[in-house]
Amino acid sequence: MFVGQALSLIGSALTQFVLIWWITDTTGSVSALAIAGVVALLPQALLGPLGGTLADRWSRRAIMIAADLISAICMTVLIALFLTDTVALWHLFVMMFIRSAMQAFQQPAANASTAMLVPKSFLPRAAGLNQTLTGIMTVAAAPLGALAISLMPIGYALAIDVTTAVLGIVPLLVYSIPQTKEPSGQRPNLWREFREGFDFVWGNPGLRRLYCLLGAIVLVVMPSFTLVPLLVKEHFHGGASEVALIESVGGAGMIAGGLLVATVAPRRHVMWVLWGFAISCLSLALTALSPSAMFPAAVAWWALSGLTYIAGNAPFTALLQSMVPNHLQGRVLSLLATLMGLATPVGLGLATPLGELIGVRWLFVTLGILGAVVTLLGFLSPQLRNLRLSMGEAR
Repeated sequence: MFVGQALSLIGSALTQFVLIWWITDTTGSVSALAIAGVVALLPQALLGPLGGTLADRWSRRAIMIAADLISAICMTVLIALFLTDTVALWHLFVMMFIRSAMQAFQQPAANASTAMLVPKSFLPRAAGLNQTLTGIMTVAAAPLGALAISLMPIGYALAIDVTTAVLGIVPLLVYSIPQTKEPSGQRPNLWREFREGFDFVWGNPGLRRLYCLLGAIVLVVMPSFTLVPLLVKEHFHGGASEVALIESVGGAGMIAGGLLVATVAPRRHVMWVLWGFAISCLSLALTALSPSAMFPAAVAWWALSGLTYIAGNAPFTALLQSMVPNHLQGRVLSLLATLMGLATPVGLGLATPLGELIGVRWLFVTLGILGAVVTLLGFLSPQLRNLRLSMGEAR
């Protein structure tokens, strides 16, 4: 299953690179990229509570299969539009919207399944391995995407995503996923079931503060990840190959961060989360502060940002998987995805006019510094610093 999902994720990331570069090269507009970011994230945020609730009630394996299949069908339609030269910008936005909606169902089902496939003591290492996969995906997707669009029409390049989606579905048709069922005795009620997940988070002061902190960080920082192709093009005067390079090296940093967590299996999870995200944000600002003639320095800072981001994100995932009962994990994890998904378009909406005013470079600097300050404020919360795992380890 891990290998199948890895191939599927690489195909999806390759597609995302191709589509974002097409929008960047065709429009050169901060607004167009911001809209792309919104339509790629907002549906996942709005449907996240429903997806998480259904992931705890229905077969998670069936949900993952259906979501991947619908995404593949959407990509097939987009391929036809590119090959017939009838594609328009709004077509990309619609397909991104649908694929994002499918992620609202697929992601909580996949994340909640992890805790049922590995021992609890292995969860930090499993989270590190999954984050390593994210880095591998980034490293492979960007150069493969640049290579694909240099060798073939975009329509054929997008067909790779359909192939990898099928490869991701096949293992799910063969192997089963253990699943803890919702306690019996009550009639199914979507609103009540969602409230159970919400109440679990809200009733834990440390977890509540951690969710709020992550939402604030995403609000401030996430626009920079959507706009990095424009930074490379406008400030460093690069093209698709330079975008592929910076994203690939950033992916290498993610691999290093994931392997670090998988090897060390950190016990002070909250400390790793706070320091990891703070250093990642500062490195993001330093990426944009690099002079235009020193693109390699910017690449190095971007790699450090990727490494420290994963070093913070993997322990956070392990923390949730350890604290939350499995029959609630779909809802609790989807609540986080909803919070982050809603914060992202709001952040893009606020950052877009600022970027048009001060330029994409200084937008990166501003967002990076502000994100670091917001993260470091987490150290002022005793409830957050003392957040405990279900196994009783003090953070």
